[in-house]
Amino acid sequence: MAPPTKEFVLPVSEPVAHPARHGPFSRLRLCVQLAVVIFGFSACLHSLDLLPTDPLSSLSDVSDNAELKALCPQAAPLLPQKNGALWEKLGETYGSEAFLTRAVDWLGGAVRVPTPSFDKMGPVGEDPRWEVFTPFHEYLLSAFPLIHSTLELTKVNTYGLVYVWKGSDASLKPLLLAAHQDVVPVNPDTVDDWTHPPFSGYFDGEYIWGRGSSDDKSGLIGAMSTIENLLENGFEPTRSVVLAFGFDEETSGLHGAATLADYLLKTYGENGFALLVDEGGGFSEQFGGVVANLAIAEKGYIDVRVEVTSPGGHSSVPPPHTTIGILAALLVHVEEHPYEVRLARGTPMYLKAQCLAAHAPGLPAPVRKAIQKAGSSDAALRAAGDALFGLDDDFRAFTGTTQAIDLINGGVKTNALPEQAWAVVNHRIATESSVDEVKKHDTALLKKLAGEFNLSVTAFGDDLSQGAPAYGTLTLSDAWGTALAPAPDTPVDAAPYALLSGTIKATYNAHRDLQGDNIIVSPGIMSGNTDTRYYWKLTEHIFRYNHHNSGNASSLAGGVHTVNEHLPADALIETIRFFTTLILNADESDL
Repeated sequence: MAPPTKEFVLPVSEPVAHPARHGPFSRLRLCVQLAVVIFGFSACLHSLDLLPTDPLSSLSDVSDNAELKALCPQAAPLLPQKNGALWEKLGETYGSEAFLTRAVDWLGGAVRVPTPSFDKMGPVGEDPRWEVFTPFHEYLLSAFPLIHSTLELTKVNTYGLVYVWKGSDASLKPLLLAAHQDVVPVNPDTVDDWTHPPFSGYFDGEYIWGRGSSDDKSGLIGAMSTIENLLENGFEPTRSVVLAFGFDEETSGLHGAATLADYLLKTYGENGFALLVDEGGGFSEQFGGVVANLAIAEKGYIDVRVEVTSPGGHSSVPPPHTTIGILAALLVHVEEHPYEVRLARGTPMYLKAQCLAAHAPGLPAPVRKAIQKAGSSDAALRAAGDALFGLDDDFRAFTGTTQAIDLINGGVKTNALPEQAWAVVNHRIATESSVDEVKKHDTALLKKLAGEFNLSVTAFGDDLSQGAPAYGTLTLSDAWGTALAPAPDTPVDAAPYALLSGTIKATYNAHRDLQGDNIIVSPGIMSGNTDTRYYWKLTEHIFRYNHHNSGNASSLAGGVHTVNEHLPADALIETIRFFTTLILNADESDL
């Protein structure tokens, strides 16, 4: 079939809103919008001969469509065999009230030791703010005595922690579990807004409250609790387990994970680990199915500083545009020209789209059919992407390069013309794009407009003005010198991905006393950047995943980086169950 000569555009003018956030009239509007999306999309696919006359005739039941299911193969739940009896015993322990109390005490105690990290901190040993980690290390020593008497502990750059649980077979690459000790600071002006004090670690019978209860002391304490329990039960690993805990992930990891990465690389060598699991997304309900977002990649990152200069003077005789006015026009131009978002084959979000098509029963049938055809049809690929962007704002944001104007500064006095004004535009770079593409895009976007204001242009060190006289200047630069390329994709057709997928399914079932296949494991991306940005050389198999329900604001996502951070105690227990299953499964696998 020849490709159409005219591109299809969905007949919807704005993304569909989330019904839970609006009143009854907005929910009615949502239903109308969704109907328009599906109806218009179906009509388009009919015109492209991508659907049968009745689009639901062959797609009403995902489970009966082998071709669709093949788009996203699912591993079977993977239970430990050699250590099956131990796994069963620990499972019973984790279901007891006594263990719940113990786990809550572990995490609550960690929250009660404040460990904030701040932007622009000085070197360790010079900036006294790092010293908050000393009492946290003392807490870990008292809370987990068997770990500290059995595992080897190395402190890197004073506060980075590397625990090594040596296995009996040195030929097996170790399992690496990562987390971070630091938390975002609490704004003093918001302390009275907290339901319970921000560093109380208070347990109300359902939730553990406080800064770090979810991000990321739950991950750190979850791993430590797991190993302490395994030691108490006499488990001796065949495969080594390494824990790496940074202390400034919330401020880009320059002092923590960066130095830990150097140490681990020197100690274990390039590709020295079987797989790495760090914090990341969890599972949530999507289109009628429970989907675990197993992040196999991260976006890139750059903060672009947009700076305008022009002559100063007295504000009583102003020019047509001050530097602030010019900057405002440039920023409006940026927001009016967002990056074009396209779903691209082979990317993590394309793989996720295939998994939704294959296994999520609530995905509209025309969208499912388009995804099925997208591998060989550019028209279907574009239509599938546009439909998913209309149905899910997050899907759009995760797929493309984003831009957000987050900082602005200019002027010192009301009667003085500002000689300088600047802003910073934060970009999260699509996995198939690059830092250079963003620089070229922003330069091209603003260069022409700068000419209309008679500004010379310097973009990322290159003088583009060609010596022509100008009224002022426009300078584009990497604001902090911290630009980061998108992370390499973790392969999904390898043993570590299958092992982790089976572990997720087994954990989900065991925690709910279920049998069969009850959760969809899908590749995806992490919305932000984790400490794994420094660990790319340690293994090809990097996964960013916390085994928790991340789709409900009252669950693990509640209050992260803001007021009232809290964690369901049940989510902590499931996290410990997940790490237990992962360590035992990895111990039995040849990977």
